[in-house]
Amino acid sequence: MTTPSKPKAPEGDLATFQRERITHQGETRDVYRKGKGPAVLVLTEMPGISPQVLGFADRVVALGCTAVLPDLFGTAGRDPLQPSRLSGALYALSTMAKACVSKEFTVFATGRSSPVVDWLRALAASEHERCGGPGVGVVGMCFTGGFALAMAADPRVLAPVMSQPSLPFGLTESRRRSVDCAPATLDAVAQRCDREGLRVIGLRFKGDPLVPEERFQFLRERLGDGFVAVELEQADGHPEGPLKKHHSVLTGALIDAPGEPTRAALDRVLQLFCDKLLAA
Repeated sequence: MTTPSKPKAPEGDLATFQRERITHQGETRDVYRKGKGPAVLVLTEMPGISPQVLGFADRVVALGCTAVLPDLFGTAGRDPLQPSRLSGALYALSTMAKACVSKEFTVFATGRSSPVVDWLRALAASEHERCGGPGVGVVGMCFTGGFALAMAADPRVLAPVMSQPSLPFGLTESRRRSVDCAPATLDAVAQRCDREGLRVIGLRFKGDPLVPEERFQFLRERLGDGFVAVELEQADGHPEGPLKKHHSVLTGALIDAPGEPTRAALDRVLQLFCDKLLAA
């Protein structure tokens, strides 16, 4: 008897999003937008804006928010597992290699925010003005996980989420006990946590080599009660996930069914957006 497959993360269609070329600080990028209501910036994981990232964005739209997806790397809309896992792996490696040598991203250095964060802050400001509401939400995934933390120094950011923050690569102990956020910026976020009650959600699978335990401990020490860690067991991930060790909490390793720990983690993120952006 064949065991029924567990439901995977939903997939979205890029064609249902509006594309706009946006320039900030002399740098022009494509931005995909959908929905109405307060803005939530969805910063894609590697290797780019995939159908599952779009599926997550559709859930943001269903809340009553505007999902805003800046195209930071890769090919927007491409399924990284198609047409085969081999081609997907080559695509991911190629995208990663380009990002690693780009001046826009800080991949290996500790105690530094990636330069692209300044562009994203400008985008958040313009989207807040466009969409209205009390502020904006930001969710960073994997390569962009720390971007959401760095952006939380801006008082417009009311709902920051770090899903499997993977930078800097944990090649040494100092890098594992670090995150890609400048010390002064992290201090500003910590002050917001103390003074305003800001809460930063962090998501990871235990045993994920890309998101070491030391990184979350470092964030607990720096942000105190302001850092809300959601840590899942490897057994909680989807048995048909794309990686040997589960990594992507909101997409590739999600079991999209009530009662599943990954679904509970997803619902917690969506509830944060509701509470901070839509409660009024």
